[in-house]
Amino acid sequence: MTTMLDIGTTAPAAPLGTGPDRRGSWIPTPAMIATRIMELRKRRGLMIALLVVNIGIPTLFLAIRLLSHAIDPKSYGPAGGYSIYLALVAGVMYVFGFIVAATLGCTAGSVDLSDGMFRHLVVTGRSRLALYLARIPAGLAIVVPLVAIGFTVVCAVCVFAAPTPLNYDGVNVPVNLSRLGFESWAANHEHEVICDLPYNIGPSSSIATVVSSVPCGPNGPPQGGKQAPAVQPSPQPSRAQLRNAARVIARMDYADYSRQFLYPSDSLMIKSGLWLELEAVIGFIVGLGLASLLGQRTVAVVLMIVLEIILTPIMSTHVIPHLINIQRGVVGLATAHLEPGGLPLVFGGGGGGPPGSRALLVPESTTVAVCVIVAWLVVWTGLGAWRMMTRDA
Repeated sequence: MTTMLDIGTTAPAAPLGTGPDRRGSWIPTPAMIATRIMELRKRRGLMIALLVVNIGIPTLFLAIRLLSHAIDPKSYGPAGGYSIYLALVAGVMYVFGFIVAATLGCTAGSVDLSDGMFRHLVVTGRSRLALYLARIPAGLAIVVPLVAIGFTVVCAVCVFAAPTPLNYDGVNVPVNLSRLGFESWAANHEHEVICDLPYNIGPSSSIATVVSSVPCGPNGPPQGGKQAPAVQPSPQPSRAQLRNAARVIARMDYADYSRQFLYPSDSLMIKSGLWLELEAVIGFIVGLGLASLLGQRTVAVVLMIVLEIILTPIMSTHVIPHLINIQRGVVGLATAHLEPGGLPLVFGGGGGGPPGSRALLVPESTTVAVCVIVAWLVVWTGLGAWRMMTRDA
């Protein structure tokens, strides 16, 4: 005999905690991202390397300068300032930040294979694409704050421990003077200007006779020009002649002087911070895709170091006429073209540098540079995800 449910009755409620099965969705869940973060954070050696490079090295360098200046201020200059900021940002944090971010990406892309956990992840029924995409926010959640903390330390010390007077070629000069103001200051400090500031004049110059008559240092001839005019010393010039010569030299040096600052401006620090974060993001995502494609970390890390330390500098400092479009496609050159204008040239080629002094060996528009960066991020993400989806469990 068969029984039928009454039409008015309802079916039994589903057990609590059950719902539609979303394991096949390609969108990673917060739990998946949190798990990936935990996996990376448990690698203490890697986390220590990230802390040392992004925070430890700049902090230690600045701490030593602070202590040295506090103990012997006459022998050691201020710990901060514009020049220290340029050296740390463009010389240390840019290159090494990329390398450690790439190392983290290579680790995230190969950790499941190296630990033998890939098969266990596959049998859970989770989407392989979701498993791969979960590693991107997980890794960025680690590397982006570390870069930000290290950069904040550099900015704070370089601003609050900056020198009080501006030291321009060994001469203490007031900051932010107009052209007329700089010439007026030079006229009142003619001996320092003629002897110490840089200039290059020939024997036919109207001030050659005057500057050659000024005793500078133990040997007599002027030191500032770095190239003394070939004229015979004349009798001691008048004060008016010295003041006029100092004004002429100041007029020649003003373009360079106007690019000297006691500490970086707010706009430069904001642009530099975003630029460093972009470089770290590129390093992580490209390293993640490369390691996933190769299935191992060591070779991927070596290739990323070669890209940053060898390939990018060569492409930046040498123009290959028939392969210039390939050079434009190197992500390091594209990132260097987005470098803030107040920073020195990265690798000596393409990049920002002081305003008005850019020396872009490989011409490239900002639009093209942005397209190259986006293409690298998309292509390497696609290759890494494709390899994970097709790899045998």
